[in-house]
Amino acid sequence: MAVAAQPAYAAAPAVQITKIYYDSPGSPDNGRNSSLNGEYVQIKNTGKKAVSLKGWTVRDETSRSDHVYTFGAFTLKAGKTVTVRTGKGKNTATTRYWGRSGGTLAYIWNQSADTAYLRNAAGKLVDSCSYNSSRQDYKVC
Repeated sequence: MAVAAQPAYAAAPAVQITKIYYDSPGSPDNGRNSSLNGEYVQIKNTGKKAVSLKGWTVRDETSRSDHVYTFGAFTLKAGKTVTVRTGKGKNTATTRYWGRSGGTLAYIWNQSADTAYLRNAAGKLVDSCSYNSSRQDYKVC
């Protein structure tokens, strides 16, 4: 008796965008560093091995080169999450800073709709997350 083959499913990437907080708390968005750091993207390594993110990028839908965050030397351990905040701060094992400043033009994530793209060092799309909502401040991917 022949057994029907199960359909092949694409495995989820080991490194994934898990959340975008696109509307920093408080009103108005004043462009101060605390407000800029209130918007962020979270990336999780769901795999069983650490992954070097050196040269990986996070960007939004725009084609503007200043809307690209590139990881320097950084390893995301298995099961861990890194938060990439828009503003300035001291990088740690769990938080990286985009380093943007300059008032309200420094925000990355549009408040109503946008897409975050995560690409590896070779430029291959690893994951993306889109949102289209003005009713929440964040999107769980």
